[in-house]
Amino acid sequence: MIRNAAGRLKIRTKMLITIFVMAVISLSLFRFLWVHQADAAELLEKAGLVTWFNLDRYIGEMERAARDYTVPDSEDDGDAVKAIEPFLEQFTDEYTGISIYGRDDGLYRCGKAPVILNQFLFGSILSNSQLILGEIQGDYPIEFANGTYDVVYYSYTRSRFTYPYLAVSVILCVSVFLSGVLVFVGRMLKRVTSVKDAIVRMATGDLLSPVPPCGGDEIGVVASELDTLRETLEENIRRENESRQANRDLITAVSHDLRTPLTVLNGYLEVLKLKRANAEQRELYIDRCLKKTGEIKALTDRMFEYAQVYEVDESAELVPIPLQAVGECVRENCDFIRIAGFKVSEEISHMDGLMYGDEIMIRRIFSNLFSNILKYGDKKEEVTVHLYPERGKLRIKITNSIKQDVSGEESSRIGLRSVKRMIQMHHGELYTFVETNIYTVQIAFDIFHKYSG
Repeated sequence: MIRNAAGRLKIRTKMLITIFVMAVISLSLFRFLWVHQADAAELLEKAGLVTWFNLDRYIGEMERAARDYTVPDSEDDGDAVKAIEPFLEQFTDEYTGISIYGRDDGLYRCGKAPVILNQFLFGSILSNSQLILGEIQGDYPIEFANGTYDVVYYSYTRSRFTYPYLAVSVILCVSVFLSGVLVFVGRMLKRVTSVKDAIVRMATGDLLSPVPPCGGDEIGVVASELDTLRETLEENIRRENESRQANRDLITAVSHDLRTPLTVLNGYLEVLKLKRANAEQRELYIDRCLKKTGEIKALTDRMFEYAQVYEVDESAELVPIPLQAVGECVRENCDFIRIAGFKVSEEISHMDGLMYGDEIMIRRIFSNLFSNILKYGDKKEEVTVHLYPERGKLRIKITNSIKQDVSGEESSRIGLRSVKRMIQMHHGELYTFVETNIYTVQIAFDIFHKYSG
């Protein structure tokens, strides 16, 4: 929960929190290092890397030199103090000082303080902290020319470590501070880079690769919205492509379906032109020609309608239609292939009932099926057509022989694909079988009203 809440913070807030946390860590680290400066100096000395103050050598040299000097009886004795100054100069320097006291009375006689105590940094800030300065002090009885006196020594040679230690500590703390801030900035840049890469992928046409999630701040919001845009674009392009393809398929299918009624119409007109039909047949053929022209008009109207509105897919307008209308449609197609020279054995049961269907599509279905018989059927063999109700379904079975000299199947199989799609729109079933050069098509539609046969 805390992590999710942190992820929703704004980048500016995250940046301020990071700076504050790293500042606290850096200052705490500096305080720790500064307080433990003496420990670091002792560690260096124990490691043998440096010697801050050699006490044994210092005392030994002082004992040898002290025999030649007389300690003044009082610090006010200017001549005596001046006389011992060479001794004081010899054993004091910028970091080391000594003071001489009477052994019996403990009174101060003379001495010299280290110059380092007078400097601004150590004198005002650090002079009260022996821990920081690393003061080394002690007293030792020394034999002078006029007696034994206590010599108090105090050395601040370890303070030479302060400046480099301070510089190293500051550099280390600043590095820690900057490292935390840079890590934060680096993560921000990495997330920005991931968003940039996603934009580049989208620009090159890759709309399938998702934009990686980047939290809940401004970058995360941009990444989330960009991913939503990617999905929307991908969906729109997919739908547009599907719409284009569906429109092309529809126009192709309807155009293909137009050929069948045109062929039928042409056949009837040829029969009428050759005057091979009697008066009753002529009347029947004229009526059928008018029906075919109506079918052609309905098909072209639907094609133009769908082309104009650019539908994603063709849809069927299912309304109750009599089963006898289906039977009549089958009879018309049987008569047509008879005219074309086929022998047809039809068995169409008498039916009283209704089914949901699109009458135009029903006609297109049978026009396509019988058109395939014209193209690939063998006129020497009989075509059998059986239409009957069974168990709440209207079943149609069409069987024909395939021509031996047929060069090949329909290249695009537009007709069969169109039939299958239209039957699916009617929630029907389609089965095709090919066995020993015999082609069989079986269709079943649901019946929702009583029937008889």
